[in-house]
Amino acid sequence: MRAVFIREPGDESVLELREVPDPIPGPHHVRVRVKATAVNRADLLQRIGVYPAPPGAPPDIPGLEYSGVVDALGPDVASLRVGDRVYGIVAGGSYAEKLVVHEREAAKIPDGLDDTDAAAVPEAFITAYDALVVRGGLRPGERVLVHAVGSGVGTAGLQIAKALGCFVVGTSRTEGKLERARGLGLDTGVLVPSAAELDSALGSEAKTGFDAVLDLVGGEYTALTVPHMASKGRIVVVGLTAGTRADIDLRLLLYKRLTITGTVLRARPLEEKIQAADLLRRTLSPWLARKMIRPVVDKVLPLAEVREAHRLVGKNDTFGKVVLSV
Repeated sequence: MRAVFIREPGDESVLELREVPDPIPGPHHVRVRVKATAVNRADLLQRIGVYPAPPGAPPDIPGLEYSGVVDALGPDVASLRVGDRVYGIVAGGSYAEKLVVHEREAAKIPDGLDDTDAAAVPEAFITAYDALVVRGGLRPGERVLVHAVGSGVGTAGLQIAKALGCFVVGTSRTEGKLERARGLGLDTGVLVPSAAELDSALGSEAKTGFDAVLDLVGGEYTALTVPHMASKGRIVVVGLTAGTRADIDLRLLLYKRLTITGTVLRARPLEEKIQAADLLRRTLSPWLARKMIRPVVDKVLPLAEVREAHRLVGKNDTFGKVVLSV
């Protein structure tokens, strides 16, 4: 099979297609003929050498999500059959024509969702739902803030919050992304050209405070958001594109009884990955089937153009996901 390899840490030029042996599924595992995968910021970090794959994942083949068709079964597989259309998250290795996953990590793709759109769902929507609802305890009718609302996880978080009847404010560095987010239900868009302008930009929108924040930026954004939180508000930090450190006024943390939580999917053990697949299977897939939410795909490129896909994501100009057709 063909797979994308990271030859060495570096820019997009270190990504190359190679021929490698087909993987063989073990007990309770299935092999998936990958139809599409999507590019995530974690892939770019892995490529430059600062976010290595966890133990058990391919160290040099990136990719955290996939859509495809089961083409081989390992011993004792009970829940899937050859020919089933499936999608899900993996710890790595989805930039390839085939991959092996535990049968309980794969969810069946709902009818009406094509391979390209299906590949744009798992990482973004599982991450957003886990952050907002599971970790952040989001309740219907609350006020939600999504930093980087035009990103893959941002567009997913926006839709999940709207599906729960919440009022959603989103930030972005560009007006074009805010306008497109309004088409997904965004109630208020806040243009934030730089972190230094975040506090003043939020001032007019946070009169009653935010109950929940999906923070995909981190750094100063996290600290500057704290004063705009409602009592007992929850901030869930998922991304760190603005940096890994924040100078937070702990007096506000105490006075407002705030909760700040961090979360990541990639390094979780198998049982938690299975729980994530259950979330996809039992909640998100039915929502997709009922069109309560939908994947947002900015661009589709063939696997051979993976370098260009990484370049596009690295520029931060895309809205939603960049998908690789395999």
